[in-house]
Amino acid sequence: MDPVSATAPPIALCLGGMDPSGGAGLIRDALSVAGLGCHPMAVSLAETLQNGLGCSRIEPPSMDPVLRLEALAPHLIGHWGVKLGLCALDPATFNRLCAALTHLAPPVRIWDPILAPSAGVGLHDGEALRRMAKALLPSGDWVVSPNRGEAAAFAGLPPEAIREADPHRLAQPWLEAGAAAVWLKGGHAEGDRVQDLWITPAGIETLASVPRLPGTRRGTGCLLASTWLALRLRGLDPRTAAVEAARRLRERWDHAWVPGGAGRAVFAPEFPLPAPESL
Repeated sequence: MDPVSATAPPIALCLGGMDPSGGAGLIRDALSVAGLGCHPMAVSLAETLQNGLGCSRIEPPSMDPVLRLEALAPHLIGHWGVKLGLCALDPATFNRLCAALTHLAPPVRIWDPILAPSAGVGLHDGEALRRMAKALLPSGDWVVSPNRGEAAAFAGLPPEAIREADPHRLAQPWLEAGAAAVWLKGGHAEGDRVQDLWITPAGIETLASVPRLPGTRRGTGCLLASTWLALRLRGLDPRTAAVEAARRLRERWDHAWVPGGAGRAVFAPEFPLPAPESL
């Protein structure tokens, strides 16, 4: 067997939903981490009927994801990390997945907790997220990256409290469940500026306050969390990786496009393209 090269790319393991259109989910995750020099691996935790217009159906994967994860175990050594996204597993299977992750002990971990795709059918409620957190978060140093809606549901707050709820009240239930840090994204708050917060048991740190950008984009949560994972694997500390991930999203905002002219805009791949004459 060839030894692992000192210049080998880090491995970014993406666990989440399969969006066939690539606007979000595992394809978006793979594009994001590969664009930052990481080698993507992926295990589907949900299958969807989804495109740029919305999501009409979400089902568990046809093959046992824990067996797939165990098949990847020989590769998951050294410098690697995991991102968890959309999950349609039943509680027993999810608990098995958490046990497998505990055994593998990924050095870098982020959970992007998803109630539902941004358009279309829902999947979880606050109680489901709390059940997942109870099984997942005690297993290691997880960063959780909810938007305000997801955080409010987790805290048991009504929808009308989403925009004005105290950040500490939104984050504290995650910390009590075992999260090492809560990256509370500010896109769902009121006002013409966006303010992300980095919240740990030591307190609340404000990240960059920036003007709200016009329009919407698909897959922002997936892009932010997978970019954070890749930046951590490239050497940034957790808080700096959050700031840089948000900056990179804003940098790419105006370069989004609409595949086939249908639905909402998605982020373009970040790969450098060769000149046309060299193709």
